[in-house]
Amino acid sequence: MERQLQAAQLNCPSCNAVLTPWGHGRSREVRGEFGARLFVCPRRSRCSGCGITHVLLPETIWPRRADAAEVIGAGLEIAALGMGHRQVAAHLGRAEGTVRGWIRRFKGRSEDVRRYFTVALVALADDPVMPDPSGTPLAEAVSAVAAAHRAAATKWSEMHTASRWEFAGRAITGGVLTCSLPAS
Repeated sequence: MERQLQAAQLNCPSCNAVLTPWGHGRSREVRGEFGARLFVCPRRSRCSGCGITHVLLPETIWPRRADAAEVIGAGLEIAALGMGHRQVAAHLGRAEGTVRGWIRRFKGRSEDVRRYFTVALVALADDPVMPDPSGTPLAEAVSAVAAAHRAAATKWSEMHTASRWEFAGRAITGGVLTCSLPAS
């Protein structure tokens, strides 16, 4: 991302003009897997067209979340198996309210996420294997993310280094739990 920013290869999501470096955002701590603590000082950028500033987050974290993408994704995968938020929270060592919020947000967006990643799967795979129906919209969305990630990893070997939830965050610019998806 830093290399792209320096080479003027990143565009403003508001007006599509070029983003330029503009310091850094505030440092923050993000909770990772197995009790790991990640300290992040995200890059800021400023649009050369409209002048709006943007915080550029690494794919390991999602906007407005204190937990890493991997932790949230693991919680969503466990919930897709049919466990309730209390069981998921106990398994991950997170607060029940936090996990309930992730699951509620994802459930509310699950059809959009499923549709987006199903389209991505078809675009990425030469012979796409569609996920079997899972019974719930949340489980079907999780399956679509996993299938699209497998297709991307088959097409581009460097995708093996990104987890499926980092891939999901990158593909929809961190919008897995937020309100907007990019056009597919």
